[in-house]
Amino acid sequence: MHNIFIDLLDSAISDFESLNNIWFAGDSLPPLESSYQVNFPRLELVFKGRYANTFDNQQSNVADITLGVGEALFIPANAWNKPDWQHECSVLSLLFGKSQLGFSLVSKRENEEGFYDVQKYSVPQRSSHAIDHILNALSSLTHEKKKQPADKFLLMALLCYCKDMLEMPTADCTRRSQDLFKGICIYVQENFHRNINRNTVAERFNISPNHLSRLFRQEGHMRFADYIAWVRLERAKFMLKRYNFRLEEVANRCGYHDSNYFCRVFKRKTGKTPTEYRVH
Repeated sequence: MHNIFIDLLDSAISDFESLNNIWFAGDSLPPLESSYQVNFPRLELVFKGRYANTFDNQQSNVADITLGVGEALFIPANAWNKPDWQHECSVLSLLFGKSQLGFSLVSKRENEEGFYDVQKYSVPQRSSHAIDHILNALSSLTHEKKKQPADKFLLMALLCYCKDMLEMPTADCTRRSQDLFKGICIYVQENFHRNINRNTVAERFNISPNHLSRLFRQEGHMRFADYIAWVRLERAKFMLKRYNFRLEEVANRCGYHDSNYFCRVFKRKTGKTPTEYRVH
């Protein structure tokens, strides 16, 4: 499967001169409901069609932008965007986790519900800090008024790094098991606000629910349900400190549809109520 992503990155690098706009999302405004917001940087590249998005444009405005072929959207850690998915498109997302580099290719047809093709892959990050410097430079550029031509050259370096990661020799079985585990962790961090559980995640990664449970016991030393709860509560902590959302809204944005249950879980795990945590 990884050859598909190598070909896409190859195409993006080869067509570097024809790269159009690079958009930058921010976090100066509270995220819209159902938007994507995670604690690691992301890059989205449009390879086909039109990709409608809403995001904070760094000028204290919420912008509605439709990206076309050859355009990119960079979302720094804790910034947010909300895709519309109303048009036909194919979008490659690169997810820069702390220990894992995730690839996600999503394809959508016009006037059809859902996606007709979703492909995911992940590889371990190298021990080198080169990618951290590139990502930090891109994130810093978010706040600069003049972004060109630095944005294009930084993006080129990032794409070359990602392609290099994919072309590393295939890992052994133990490494593949670790990569699968980390890929699932990235998926949960991206989709914690949705109604996900052991069965739906196992289906997404084409493994059995029992295999998923064993994987987390072996690699993560915790139950899968506990990991989802941990991700949701960490995001709830961030939202309580960062935004003035009502508790019901924090709960809903973190995947809890019952705010009373959310408060009980938060108190049990942290020793404080959400309100107490917010004011201290």
